[in-house]
Amino acid sequence: MKKIFLLAFGLILTLGCSSTKNFSKTELELILAADSLTPMRVYKITNAQDSILLRTKSSYIKPNPEDKLQQQFIKRLYATVRDSMSLGVGIAAPQVGVLKNIIWVQRFDKENFPFEVYLNPKIVEYSDQKQTVREGCLSIPNRSDTLNSRSLTIKFEYDTIDAEHKTETVEGFTSVIFQHEIDHLNGILYLDHLIKDTNNDGN
Repeated sequence: MKKIFLLAFGLILTLGCSSTKNFSKTELELILAADSLTPMRVYKITNAQDSILLRTKSSYIKPNPEDKLQQQFIKRLYATVRDSMSLGVGIAAPQVGVLKNIIWVQRFDKENFPFEVYLNPKIVEYSDQKQTVREGCLSIPNRSDTLNSRSLTIKFEYDTIDAEHKTETVEGFTSVIFQHEIDHLNGILYLDHLIKDTNNDGN
């Protein structure tokens, strides 16, 4: 633990104090515990403390391409979703213990299915037309369920890592990934939608 603290302190001095404003002390320790290529631990609802954090709303993060700490976290979040132990199609910052509005999404609607990062994403329009999909979650081990409540098409706003603000419309399975990951930023899990679906079926 002392070694990690000294490493974190040294990196903070290197990165500059302004780089630390976006993150809490606990978040800084998580981010600086390893290099940018090392995956982070995925929080699970089977752990009581993890579950509390996963149910907590995340906050705005000011995009800054010059912020090396911010860039390190974004890279570590990517390493986590691409880790052989995870192999997810998307991930949100709260899933690794960092309550900031950052997600990675695999774009199945683009050539070669690239992963892309989004800061402060917010859905501004949901289509009335729904789709039926099977969902799983890196934070909900050994389980997947069929949902009927995901919109077929969504329109959302977001910031890029270069501090550009953009609006985009996506549909199909890619829109499900965005809905799933943006839910995480609001402390919502796909199980919450499953409960609503079940209640609606009973009415």
